[in-house]
Amino acid sequence: MPRWLPSPARKFLSSVLHYPTKLVADDAVEGRIRAEQINNIKRYLASMMLANACNAAVLVIALWSSSQRQWALAWASTILLVTIYHGLKSLYSPNTKPSYVSTRAIVRAVRNAFLLGSLWAMLPLLFFSNASAGGQVIIACLCAGMLGGGAFAFASIPAAAIAFTTPIVIGSAIAIGRSGEAAYILVSVLMVSYITVLLKGVFVHSAQIATRVTAQVQAERRVRRDELTALPNRLAFYEGLEAAFARLARTHEQFAVLYFDLNDFKEVNDKFGHATGDKLLVHVGQRLRDCARDTDLVSRLSGDEFAVIAANAAMPDAALTLANRIIASLDMPLLIDDIEVCASGCIGIAFAPSDGASPEALLKSADEALYAAKHGIGGAIQIYNSEFKEQTRRRRNLERDLRSALRRDEFFLVFQPILALRDNHISGNEALLRWKHPALGVSTPTELINIIEETGLVHEIGDWVIHEACKTAASWPKDTRVAVNISPTQLRKAGLLSCVVNALTESRLPPGCLELEITETALVDDSESVLSNLKALRELGVRIALDDFGTGYSSLTYLRKLSPSCVKIDGSFVRDMLTNSGCASIIKSVIGLSKDLCINVVAEGIETAEQLSFLRNCNCDEGQGYFISKPKSADELLEFMLRKGERLNGDSDVQSPVSLLQYRKANRNLS
Repeated sequence: MPRWLPSPARKFLSSVLHYPTKLVADDAVEGRIRAEQINNIKRYLASMMLANACNAAVLVIALWSSSQRQWALAWASTILLVTIYHGLKSLYSPNTKPSYVSTRAIVRAVRNAFLLGSLWAMLPLLFFSNASAGGQVIIACLCAGMLGGGAFAFASIPAAAIAFTTPIVIGSAIAIGRSGEAAYILVSVLMVSYITVLLKGVFVHSAQIATRVTAQVQAERRVRRDELTALPNRLAFYEGLEAAFARLARTHEQFAVLYFDLNDFKEVNDKFGHATGDKLLVHVGQRLRDCARDTDLVSRLSGDEFAVIAANAAMPDAALTLANRIIASLDMPLLIDDIEVCASGCIGIAFAPSDGASPEALLKSADEALYAAKHGIGGAIQIYNSEFKEQTRRRRNLERDLRSALRRDEFFLVFQPILALRDNHISGNEALLRWKHPALGVSTPTELINIIEETGLVHEIGDWVIHEACKTAASWPKDTRVAVNISPTQLRKAGLLSCVVNALTESRLPPGCLELEITETALVDDSESVLSNLKALRELGVRIALDDFGTGYSSLTYLRKLSPSCVKIDGSFVRDMLTNSGCASIIKSVIGLSKDLCINVVAEGIETAEQLSFLRNCNCDEGQGYFISKPKSADELLEFMLRKGERLNGDSDVQSPVSLLQYRKANRNLS
């Protein structure tokens, strides 16, 4: 605004110039409103220029026979030149409509409207007083028509409409005042009333544009925002990637994509509930946002997956610094509803354009690097390597085949005998899962368990193992138990008791002949579902064994809470007990404590006669390991037990299945 104007005038002109964008307080929305204003003017530009040329031609024709013909030709030629200039400018300008326009474009539009209006204001000033009565009527009609047409064409920008019409009104008023005719004074009154109505409509129209654009932007933002974390979603992320690639092509600004995924998020949902899981995602999203720079784009893609577009990251150090900052931010536990939740994650990093020349290719590379980080190929942070592609492909093919393995009957069980050391008979057998892949051969549980957990098949496959183990054990000698490993995920499942009851009922196996082995990590959360399942299973008569005792979070508290039927000493202690006095002392202590608590003790990993002899001398109850027997198929196991002197019981010795009373008693603990 000109500094020589009084302050109230400057404020008024500024408010008119920025109307209707002053109605909102969001720069992005203001830019969209200004873009819509300019696009509306461009929509009518060709028609407006044609009307200007035609009206100028009408004036020349009206004054052709008068003495003002030369002046009329000069004025009309000026109008024609302005028309041609704007017409050519419009013709050669890009057809794409801008989505954001600065205030400078509005100022230019107002300036051009004022210049064009000033040219038309010269019409009554130059020609009205010397024109004939008919010529004056034509001039009055042309001015009225340009007032209405200009107000309509510039209706989206009130300041431009005022800038165009004001000079014409002033010029017409001066010309009418010179004439002194009362009739023309009435015309001027009508002109002012018409322009007042027109300008009111202009302000209403522009306000409607602002309302519509604001609603549209808010709707678009909702579509591009994740409802839970308020971060940009997958759609906005891909748009950000496309914009980053456009900058790369234009300015050679390299960038990186960081693909982040939480570890064990499903366990958080299972342990604390989905509401806590959702709040965890909100906190993690906030920490990612705090770690990133203002130029970076942090998005939530889906579930517990986030991604960051790290701008201007030509060197790996910049992206690695950001990744380390993100991982370090999760070292401190999160307090959610007075619950401390520990979170950790992995990050895969890919750089553009070396690791991908398109949004899809770059994100795929980052995903493969993340996959490598999550599955132990690298650390928690992994930069994309071309070797990951083949490793990831093999792993994902394995996951795909695993999903259909149960349906194709590719799983089978083997059983490793458990020897009673006091009288040298087979007291039980541990069921071990195997998968016979059509092309890769037999896979062991060590290779399978992580994939089964990650694919969500642990419940389906776990239920199959329980049923198959019970069915096989039903043909063994009386009082020979079968041990089945239960994962922490299975132990939290509400339907575990029903699965066990059904397996025992269908196989007619006594509950005391089924032993469920759980690890100490399954007890760490002390969740209600875990404890209620364990209590119900004990009420049912099923044996509970604490596996890998001494390697996890061992505590006498767990022995008190769990009251297990058995503890299994981990093979790492057995392997070193003859050479390491500490391991020997631990084994003796565990055996002594278990004896006092009336808990059965099984030593795992026995590989030599000396180890077996040492455990016998320590009064260990049972042993298991390759020295006693390697895992065997069901048929081989029967022959092995017969060779050990065991006899098979007839049908009369088979105990009755689970009674309804036992099931009801156990099931009460789940309610």
